[in-house]
Amino acid sequence: MRLQEYKEDTSRFLTDPDVPFTNNQAENDLRMIKVRQKISGCFRTYQGAKDYAGLCSIVNTAKKQSLDLVETVMSSPDQLLAKFGLK
Repeated sequence: MRLQEYKEDTSRFLTDPDVPFTNNQAENDLRMIKVRQKISGCFRTYQGAKDYAGLCSIVNTAKKQSLDLVETVMSSPDQLLAKFGLK
């Protein structure tokens, strides 16, 4: 019933190449964090978990924006904001 009601929206990926086949991107972005957690058992500190999540966020965003990873990671937050015209 729901697929019939939203048929045009659910099949949009067939006609628009910018629309991904799945909406699984958020799950894929979190996968590395869960793998890291499973391998080591846990994060030792809350700050360590926050730092790891922040770094993963920066790396994933750089990949999606086709940015140079090393340059992005070495940039300051102000440089990144200026690069996107947000400051």
